[in-house]
Amino acid sequence: MADKGWSHISLGTLDINKTRAFYEGVLGFKAVRCDIIKVKEGGEIRHMFFDTGRGQLLAFMEPRGVPGAPVEFDGGLNRPLGMPEGVYHFAFEAGSEAELQSKRSELIRKGVKVTQVVDHEWAKSIYFKDPNGLLLEYSYLTRGFNADDGILQPRFEMSLLDESPLTDFRDE
Repeated sequence: MADKGWSHISLGTLDINKTRAFYEGVLGFKAVRCDIIKVKEGGEIRHMFFDTGRGQLLAFMEPRGVPGAPVEFDGGLNRPLGMPEGVYHFAFEAGSEAELQSKRSELIRKGVKVTQVVDHEWAKSIYFKDPNGLLLEYSYLTRGFNADDGILQPRFEMSLLDESPLTDFRDE
């Protein structure tokens, strides 16, 4: 079987309507499949798939009245799991420096707080959050990978207590 990338990622949301408004209206990802799944034990799950490009989908599920499903939960993933901000995040391909800058300007125009461009030495990125508190990223590679990149080794230092470029959101 040929390597085709991932099919989809599915995540939880408390509000599928706000999620749809963000992913369609702000990010421009079209909802391509929307289901209401009746749960035999009670309640329903609203399930929506967004096309993020190249046949890869991002799905969200909103449980409503499903036994055992919490009425409230933190969809941001990092805080509820006790992880540092940025451990769980999802990155979309920006394509180039110009497209990254354009996407940053577009997000700001649409009222999204977004970081400055972060230079990772091998990629550049911007970070922002969706209505669920999920940390999202647009990124592009600034160079090809080399043999040294594949070796696990110290590269840089950061503090979890200081302002991080991953969480220094701005709306200017």
